Amino acid sequence: MKPVFLLLILLTVPPSWADDTPPAVVLFFGDSITAGYGLSNADEAFPALIQARVDSLGWGATIINAGLSGETSSGGLRRIDWLLRRRIDVLILELGANDGLRGVPLTLTKQNLLAIVSKTKAAYPDARIIIAGMQVPPNLGEDYASEFREMFPAIARETKSDLIPFLLEGVGGVADLNLSDGKHPNAAGHRLVAETAWPLLAPHLRKPVASSPEG
Repeated sequence: MKPVFLLLILLTVPPSWADDTPPAVVLFFGDSITAGYGLSNADEAFPALIQARVDSLGWGATIINAGLSGETSSGGLRRIDWLLRRRIDVLILELGANDGLRGVPLTLTKQNLLAIVSKTKAAYPDARIIIAGMQVPPNLGEDYASEFREMFPAIARETKSDLIPFLLEGVGGVADLNLSDGKHPNAAGHRLVAETAWPLLAPHLRKPVASSPEG
């Protein structure tokens, strides 16, 4: 084969990643933790930090922050249909903490979270789901706190979803990583939360953006 023909083949055969599959769309669906409550800049919230990391790698994924301060699992269930009007490839579900702080029956919380996952999978069967586990203080009793903690792994098992055992690992209860209320991460805390979420999310995002042909 002449060199010129080989060059033409190399130029016309696209890279393995240059297919018709668009870059991933990731929905962070949660409460004030996802929303970045109390931060001076929205870019300090962990979903925005993940978007910046994705951009720096040239993976081209779109991160949507659908965090809402004070959101409960019931509120999330009411909201999810509207959010699913846009294509979703990955859902990071971070809800339930406000239910726990209010002492909502865990049967209802679990039912709501399962319904959110079900609606997402019904709309986008190939979507990957990541359940973000949370914990609550034992002021409502050790049994409630334990059942709350175990609810998230159970949901992940039942829905065959990925699991972040505790999204605030290394952050929760650490004064220097939280706002003065002791409940919400500060900017440094959000950086650690992003690092906790990244290993589970990254495998679903590795799609470089094809460069435009020159000339």
